[in-house]
Amino acid sequence: MKNIYGKIYLMLGFSLAGTSVVTGSVLTERLSGRVITPISLGIMLICLFPFYGVRSIRTAARLKKRDLAVFTLQAGFGIVLFRLFLLTGVGLTSTVEAGILTGTTPAITSILAFLVLKETCHIWTVLGITSSVLGIILIQNSPQNLAAFSFNHVAGNLMVLCAAASESTFNIISRKYREEGNDTELRSVPPMIQMYLVSLIAFLLSLIPGFYKMPVASLSVIGWKEWLALGWYGLVVTALAFIFFFEGVRRSDAYTTAAFSGMIPLTSMLLSLYFLKEPIGLNQWAGGSFIILSMLLIGRQSQKRRQL
Repeated sequence: MKNIYGKIYLMLGFSLAGTSVVTGSVLTERLSGRVITPISLGIMLICLFPFYGVRSIRTAARLKKRDLAVFTLQAGFGIVLFRLFLLTGVGLTSTVEAGILTGTTPAITSILAFLVLKETCHIWTVLGITSSVLGIILIQNSPQNLAAFSFNHVAGNLMVLCAAASESTFNIISRKYREEGNDTELRSVPPMIQMYLVSLIAFLLSLIPGFYKMPVASLSVIGWKEWLALGWYGLVVTALAFIFFFEGVRRSDAYTTAAFSGMIPLTSMLLSLYFLKEPIGLNQWAGGSFIILSMLLIGRQSQKRRQL
């Protein structure tokens, strides 16, 4: 039952995170990424302060320096760097490709689980990683890309891959420190409070680029659609998705977490088709299929481990 709940939480969390690609595409049309991250986080922190603000401050006061360092790493990789790379990449490549390429997160997470967590890497994981690489090659070599080849397009795809690597690093950090039995303070923090503290740290970190010509004046010219997107980015993509994620990762192993992170590209691709009406070529469908296959193969390893 614990494993079932863990999978449900992970599926919900990563599905909501997948909406960040389309939301980011809408926002980057009018706003810079240096504005989107702190403003969306600020909206979330203000709205949730009456519920979690005081409790989060009290919790932070009793945490060890090591625990706060873990939260800072989670905020840096899972929010600040992920959004910096993703928002930059979405502005340079297509939303469909950006969404599909976030599907490399399971493969990258599996590699890090093997290198950092010393978890056993079986043939299913190797096949999954290989399938993910094939998917990237197919997407990058699609006829649409070759017809309109540009350095910016390739750079955009590389930025999205960096975003996937940041998300993978966040997954590994979360799993590593949740597994340590002597880490009682960190393990006792409720997911809602952890979400709020991580978001608060991310907000402070995201203000650093703001000291360098942050175009805050651009907020005065955006419409209701952009403000709704900012609210969604903060309250749903960040708060709700992170709560589901923290609940799920407590009940799942690293490979299960890696497999379900593939819900991000699946959600973003479907939303791109429905809302943005972006076309998807044969190579992109094939590349996306290979990446989805990689999720299933990597997820199969976690099933095999439970049977042993």
